[in-house]
Amino acid sequence: MLAIEQLRAWGLPLEAPAQIIAELATNAVTHGRVAGRDFRLALTVTPGTLLIEVTDARGDRVPQIRDAGRGLVLVEELADRWGVREGPAPCKVVWAEVSFAAASRAAEIRRART
Repeated sequence: MLAIEQLRAWGLPLEAPAQIIAELATNAVTHGRVAGRDFRLALTVTPGTLLIEVTDARGDRVPQIRDAGRGLVLVEELADRWGVREGPAPCKVVWAEVSFAAASRAAEIRRART
């Protein structure tokens, strides 16, 4: 995945961000798809934080943690913060923030569970 290669090139932790990106991208394809329109992924790094933003064409379908499936439960677990905001009409942006310390901590927790 190109996003993972970008994170690797930036020298950032991979495990938690990769899972968040996969879940948000999958949700965009599954629930935010409009024929002829793709989703957009943006990664922004600020000191100590990675912002992941996925924009899709279905602003009328706002995801909620109680929706069927466990994707957003996983995002809730791995991200420090996440949410949804309006994008350029008719889009929405689902975003998640991961602090670099939190990404390392999540990887350690998963390794300890296995």
